[in-house]
Amino acid sequence: MTYVIAQPCVDIKDRACVEECPVDCIYEGPRKLYIHPEECVDCGACEPVCPVEAVFYENDLPAEWRAYLTADAETAATIGSPGGAAGQEPFAEDHPVVAAEPLREKAN
Repeated sequence: MTYVIAQPCVDIKDRACVEECPVDCIYEGPRKLYIHPEECVDCGACEPVCPVEAVFYENDLPAEWRAYLTADAETAATIGSPGGAAGQEPFAEDHPVVAAEPLREKAN
C-alpha cells in the first residue's frame, strides 16, 4: 500500500508534504505533486501536514479521486526509481488525469 496525492493538490502544490517526507519520495509536476509508490514507506508523515487535505492512504482515497492512484503509479513507472526526489527536476508535464483538470486560479 501507499499514500496518494489527489485532486486538492492540483494547482496548489503547498510542498509541506515534501518537507516532512523522511524518504524523499514526493516528486513535482507542473500542477501537482506525486508520491512514488515504490519509494513510499507508508509512514504517513505527509498526510497531516497537507493544508488542503490532498494526501490519502490508498485504502482511504475517495472514490471520485481513484484516478489519482493511477496517476501517481503511472508517473512513477515512467521515471523508474531514481532513489529520491532531491536533485530531480520537476516533470515536464503532468499525468493526463491531472492535465485534464480545469485550471484553478491561485489565491493572492
